[in-house]
Amino acid sequence: MNKEWVAKVLIIDLPSSEAENLEKHCSKSGKTQSDVIRELIRSLPVSFKNTSHK
Repeated sequence: MNKEWVAKVLIIDLPSSEAENLEKHCSKSGKTQSDVIRELIRSLPVSFKNTSHK
């Protein structure tokens, strides 16, 4: 990544079947779990990403 950014740790609970799917996808794609989750978040519609919660 070219920009400086502050990392935030996110812990999620997944059913074992979903965790297995993520692991298989990462193994096949050569991407880390963080990369896959980051890409999925970035693919969200802008209206969701820019909504602030107060």
